[in-house]
Amino acid sequence: MKIGPKFKIAKRLGAPIFEKTQSQKFALSQARSGRERKRAGQASDYKRQLIEKQKMRFTYGITEKQLRRYVDEAMEKSSQPTAILMERLESRLDNVVYRLGLAKTRRLARQIVSHGHIIVNGKRLSIPSHKVRVGDIISIREGSKSSPLFAQISDTHESAGVPSWLSLDVKKLAGSVTAVPVYNPVETLFDPEQVMEYYSR
Repeated sequence: MKIGPKFKIAKRLGAPIFEKTQSQKFALSQARSGRERKRAGQASDYKRQLIEKQKMRFTYGITEKQLRRYVDEAMEKSSQPTAILMERLESRLDNVVYRLGLAKTRRLARQIVSHGHIIVNGKRLSIPSHKVRVGDIISIREGSKSSPLFAQISDTHESAGVPSWLSLDVKKLAGSVTAVPVYNPVETLFDPEQVMEYYSR
């Protein structure tokens, strides 16, 4: 998915949703912008919902069409669509590769998957949106383990960062999905309830 200037987009949305904006410079810029927005008055409900929707899109690196499809599926399947939506987003293969710590960013994880470095249940997959399920085994392709992309993982990997619904064997560069993803509001830079409100209009 092609996107514009990351600093400008993150500033407009009011959240450090890209790795390059997770800096002190961006934080100071946001503090100044916050004071300006406060003087300008409150945004409308629609604008707040739109901003949260865009934050979600850019966080996971998905298109408007993909997000709309995920939302529609969540609304059809459950009376609690927010949890279903977050479960689907977290279950994307590129996100799982990122959550396992096999890539530093979701964007890099998406590239790793697209370039065929990932094996799921013994089968090579190159579709970032592929939905992983409980019991799936995700690993680095044998021929890719010597790549500079993965050479330092064993030394630099932080196991504390892997969520409870995943497990990883760092030495084997293989992980598994041990449970259904659980939405944790503390981990997100957006409000999924506002996103659902946006699509419910």
